[in-house]
Amino acid sequence: MSWWVRMMLVVAVALIPGAFVLLLAYVSTRTMWERWQQAQLQAEKNGTQVSFRDVLATLELKDLVRQARAAL
Repeated sequence: MSWWVRMMLVVAVALIPGAFVLLLAYVSTRTMWERWQQAQLQAEKNGTQVSFRDVLATLELKDLVRQARAAL
């Protein structure tokens, strides 16, 4: 292999794991923010309080996958 092909492989290996972590963080944050806003609206209607734990308990993996597809 030539040196530029090796460099491309090194760059790909270095960037892909970091990109996956950033994508996961973005999708999780986006989903949690939407859930938090929905929970706040429901709490205002019902006159109750909402906590981060309540919002986190309603989060499912399929929601994260749906948000990832929407982000791409």
